[in-house]
Amino acid sequence: MDRRTRTFLVVGLIVVIVFAVGVSQFASDDPDGLEYVAEQEGFLDTAEEHALSGSPLADYGEDLTDNPGLNTAVAGVVGTVLTLMVGYGIFWVARRVGGRGDARSTPET
Repeated sequence: MDRRTRTFLVVGLIVVIVFAVGVSQFASDDPDGLEYVAEQEGFLDTAEEHALSGSPLADYGEDLTDNPGLNTAVAGVVGTVLTLMVGYGIFWVARRVGGRGDARSTPET
C-alpha cells in the first residue's frame, strides 16, 4: 500500500470516528417505532429482554460510565469500527475468491 492510500485511509478513519462521536450524541431516547406501536396497542409488557441485553454496549452503553454522552460516543465509535472491520473482511474475502483473473486488464474488443 503506497503512502497516499495509507494517508487517505487514516484520514478517512479519523473523519468517520469524529462523525460517529458527533452524530451519536443526537440518538433519541424516545422509543423506536416497534416499541411505540407495542405501547399504543397494549402489548409492550409482553416484551422479553434479548440475549445481549446485559452486554456492555446494550442501550448505547448506558452502564459504562456515569456520563451518558461519553457512553453514547463510545458505543458509536465501537459500532463504527466493528462495521468497518466487517466490511473490510467481506471485501477481503470477495477479492480473494473473485480475484482469479486480473481485474485491471481490459477485455479485448
